[in-house]
Amino acid sequence: MKHSVEELQLANGAKGLLINIRGASVVATRVQFRAGLRYAKTPDLAEIAHVVEHLSFGANAKYHDEQAYESEFTKNGAYHNAWTSDYSVVYETECANFEWARILELKRLAICEPRFNEEELKSEKSNIRSELIGYENDYYRLLWSRLQQQIGEKTQNLSERLKTLPNIELKDIREHYRRTHTLNNMRFIIAGDFLRADKRQLRDLLEAWNLKPGERLEIPIDELSSSDAYLIRRKDATNITFGFTWATPRALESSELQAMACLNHILTGTMSSKIFGNARKKGLLYSMYSSTSNAPVMTSWDFDGEVEVENAEAVFELILKEFVKVLNGDVRPEDLEAARNYQLGRFQMSAQTVGQIADSYSEAYFKNDHILDFDSIPTLVKSVSKSDLVNLAREFVGSGIQSLTAVGSCEKSLITSLNNYLEF
Repeated sequence: MKHSVEELQLANGAKGLLINIRGASVVATRVQFRAGLRYAKTPDLAEIAHVVEHLSFGANAKYHDEQAYESEFTKNGAYHNAWTSDYSVVYETECANFEWARILELKRLAICEPRFNEEELKSEKSNIRSELIGYENDYYRLLWSRLQQQIGEKTQNLSERLKTLPNIELKDIREHYRRTHTLNNMRFIIAGDFLRADKRQLRDLLEAWNLKPGERLEIPIDELSSSDAYLIRRKDATNITFGFTWATPRALESSELQAMACLNHILTGTMSSKIFGNARKKGLLYSMYSSTSNAPVMTSWDFDGEVEVENAEAVFELILKEFVKVLNGDVRPEDLEAARNYQLGRFQMSAQTVGQIADSYSEAYFKNDHILDFDSIPTLVKSVSKSDLVNLAREFVGSGIQSLTAVGSCEKSLITSLNNYLEF
């Protein structure tokens, strides 16, 4: 979908992106605060950001509880959600074009004028407890929270987060909200079809958000390093669910992110990929994925999958073999061309809806105020070279920040042996 982007700097201190999409019948809004799990005042309150998120659509200055607010919000089909990460709390809405102003005002009520109360706090703490216990049965979530700790990120794993829930009181909720939900700590993305008059109305509505000025909170910086392999033992786990990462202590440029997308495609992207595709062809595993996660202070190159115990060594031998090829510069031109074409196709498919377009800009803007140059992406993809892939792979593998974590009922010695394949 064709669109244009402008940055709005509001007089009240908040700023964000207005994405104008001619003919769009939907308006999508994303509002972010650096208010996530890493911003808890003390470690024993680590889950507080998640609790604030759950309470966000509860009682406010106009509606006495979540049910009343939800009924009004969704009466014409509008949608809302919120989510919490280590650094962010993000509030999302999508609605029909004819009611965007009404929905934005309801969003303002929820974010700017919440009425935290004991009854909703009690129920949401119980809901979050159920949510986290459920995550402990998701082996991927289980291992990645532990793996972050293994490389030195000052996060808490799922069981540690669960233990902090009883410590959170109403006064803590109000303190965290006041400290993090401020105008200068807020970023927004609003996408839809806005005529000139609509823009003036939009700016007026956003200027009316009655939060305190505050400041943009800094991203925490951790001292990262490699660690020994870690096994989370689960006696009922018949397979090995594994995840491993390399990290480099910097953010990647847009061109580098496109190169890493091509490299991930070559290694694990499809049934014809070098690692996943060959492993699948040989009947060694059912699924395996890789991705690159970019942040202002570090970028991680992540892999995960699930494998039967008897096939684990063969899979990691294949991983080693294909990595050595890349590190030695053995990347076939036809594989790189196929990866570039795949990325171009995925790029075009990523702009089919208003919500997709809003999300395309959100990661870079929310993390470091970077405005994605959307129109430049095809050129960046076409410009990816073999040397880009090789140099980035060498940077990650040579960073000295690497770890493997697994969930299984096997012996720890097997996981240690698998980790040896990753120590180049």
